[in-house]
Amino acid sequence: MDFPKFQRLVEERSGFRTMENATASGEYFSDSCGDMYNFFLKVGPGAVIEDISYFTTGCGFGTATCSLVVGLAKGKTIDEAAAITAGDIERELDGYPEKKKDYPERALEALQVALADYREKVTAGKVPDYGAMPRGAETSPAVAAAAPAPPANGAGERVVISLR
Repeated sequence: MDFPKFQRLVEERSGFRTMENATASGEYFSDSCGDMYNFFLKVGPGAVIEDISYFTTGCGFGTATCSLVVGLAKGKTIDEAAAITAGDIERELDGYPEKKKDYPERALEALQVALADYREKVTAGKVPDYGAMPRGAETSPAVAAAAPAPPANGAGERVVISLR
């Protein structure tokens, strides 16, 4: 195990915060130790995780593991984040002590719940289907309404308005 990296992750707690107006969130409660893990996702065009944060009641290993998940998932698509494995997390820390080997699975369970929450919200029409939007597209409803669609026959110019 890379102890200096572990210590840095615990001290810096990268991504440790709740997120207002998250697109999706997911919580996992460990019956075995009482730790709670909660991930918050902000999803953008291309179904890319533009921002991810976490909150945990867990110990240093929970904090470090969640910080690693934040680093692995940010900038990935929903499908790419779903493919993150416990092995990926373990490699980031050069392994876990035997008694702590289940921490990656716990954190990934919370991430999977957040990913499922996003998918369920898309299906229910509660959030836009960002996967259907090209990466880099503006997602603001005001901008979408201000940008006229091209004529049906393909003639004319297309005007794109970007508000910042």
